[in-house]
Amino acid sequence: MSTELEQSTEAGRWRAFRDAITERPTLNLAYRIGVAVVGAAVLVLGVLAIPYPGPGWAIVFAGLGILATEFSWAREALGWLRAKYRQGMAWYSSRGLVMRVSAAVLTGLLVVATLWLLGTFGMIGGWIGVESKWLHSPLTW
Repeated sequence: MSTELEQSTEAGRWRAFRDAITERPTLNLAYRIGVAVVGAAVLVLGVLAIPYPGPGWAIVFAGLGILATEFSWAREALGWLRAKYRQGMAWYSSRGLVMRVSAAVLTGLLVVATLWLLGTFGMIGGWIGVESKWLHSPLTW
């Protein structure tokens, strides 16, 4: 485990690194653009992953966290989203079993419908030798 002193030393090194970049405007612009591109890519990936089982929201928070290292609007958005997420999860957790099961079933149906529309079932069916018209997305007919 890192001690408080080690953490402050690491933070100091990071601050010195960042200050050195800030002193060079072209490098600073390139760094900020790089952070924006990486953060936006992670954020978009997270938003796409939200309806699927797995860490969709964690990826969204990671993307905003990356953006928040350089952009104040992202820090504010991250704080706002955290608060809303906590409120939503508290509301969801306070509902009865029927509501929670219904939400899980609807989420499952959304995942299946999305995978079907994207042609995933037809593609996998082709891999294993199962060809059926209904497996293919109506978007690819």
